[in-house]
Amino acid sequence: MIRALQATALVAVAGLFALLVWRLTHQSHPPKLGAPAPTFSAKRLEGDGRIDLSSLRGKPVVLNFFASWCEPCKAESKVLEQASRQYADRVVFLGVDYHDVTSDGRKFLRAHDITYPTVEDGSGKVGDLYGLTGVPETYFIDAQGRLVGSHIEGTVAHQQDKFFDGIKAALKP
Repeated sequence: MIRALQATALVAVAGLFALLVWRLTHQSHPPKLGAPAPTFSAKRLEGDGRIDLSSLRGKPVVLNFFASWCEPCKAESKVLEQASRQYADRVVFLGVDYHDVTSDGRKFLRAHDITYPTVEDGSGKVGDLYGLTGVPETYFIDAQGRLVGSHIEGTVAHQQDKFFDGIKAALKP
């Protein structure tokens, strides 16, 4: 009986060690400022079709990762929607519903009156491309497709100046 428990514990420890090694060797790293923004194609959260980030080249992009279960995401949603309307003629806003259930993401969009396009990232693959550490996170991409800024710490609602600085950086020629 004791040997069986020891064997079980050993298998559990070995499994955890293997998971740790895998995570360390497969950890994604955020892209560097000035580097091309990682491209992706993802299914629209509402409506049909997909959105390919590279098809948006030629206009600056504000890429916001959020989730319906994220309280800070709820807090910043109003600022993001207002900014998307304010800059509608010059900047594309694109939401990415990260590690979420599709129906919950749709409810979030309706509850917070989000009108800009949003894609699904239930698997987290898009977030991995950006080295996402959590939600909310926002990335600013210039018209040439280069990453020119990010807003990771704190919410847009609490740091609006930094957020709008990111939009201005994306607008620079």
